[in-house]
Amino acid sequence: MTNEGGTHVKTTLTGVEVGIDVTGSEKVWRTFQAIGDIAFAYAFSTVLIEIQDTLRSSPPENRSMKKATFAGIMTTTTFYILCGCVGYAAFGNNAPGNFLTGFGFYEPFWLIDLANVCIAIHLIGAYQVFCQPIYGLVEGFCNKRWPENKFISREYAMNIPFHGVYYLSPFKLVWRTAYVVVTTLVAMIFPFFNDFLGLLGAASFWPLTVYFPIEMHIVQSKIPKYSFRWNMLKILSGACLIVSIVAAAGSIQGLATDVKTYKPFKTQ
Repeated sequence: MTNEGGTHVKTTLTGVEVGIDVTGSEKVWRTFQAIGDIAFAYAFSTVLIEIQDTLRSSPPENRSMKKATFAGIMTTTTFYILCGCVGYAAFGNNAPGNFLTGFGFYEPFWLIDLANVCIAIHLIGAYQVFCQPIYGLVEGFCNKRWPENKFISREYAMNIPFHGVYYLSPFKLVWRTAYVVVTTLVAMIFPFFNDFLGLLGAASFWPLTVYFPIEMHIVQSKIPKYSFRWNMLKILSGACLIVSIVAAAGSIQGLATDVKTYKPFKTQ
């Protein structure tokens, strides 16, 4: 295939070729890492639960979220497939993990800036949703552990124009700010984006997306033990567990490889 610059890019049906582009073991590890990246895409299921938890009970949450979930999944799936297919068609086996800057593409600058703004908007919202359980866990523990501490338990009423009264907690302000600062610094120090993404996907995919939903469905539907349906669900859960283990192994190997050439605050 030929890209815009007129140079030919190397593409093969099975990806990079063993013995030419990578060794056999490297291709296996990369395949495992890719499985972890794919598993991370299923993290929407945990976000969906958090969103449904904030909805009113009438109408039912599943009915309220049905259209929104369908639109969201179709949109993200379309973009993921386009990035994968178009990126591979343009750059072949050398397609980078980060299409924005992974191959030295920085012009036009406005396009990169626009893409980064979209990423920031997306991650700010996702960050808030994912952090709420951590905030709730720490704040609930501190309130039970030190109920008489005024810094932790007291809230101050603030009258905000066009909004009304807002209750400000000094403890929440300090603790949440410190958490965001620390996690941001850690992300800047260890910029192994793809491998960390795969590891997070592998760690969360089986327990949160497969195991717990299946077990809850079995209990709720009262599926008889050792029945055909019960066995199929257990096989599915076991297969997904193997996928998570394989993906985690590939991501850990990728992190170990990245550490060898690691430089703090440098993008990998």
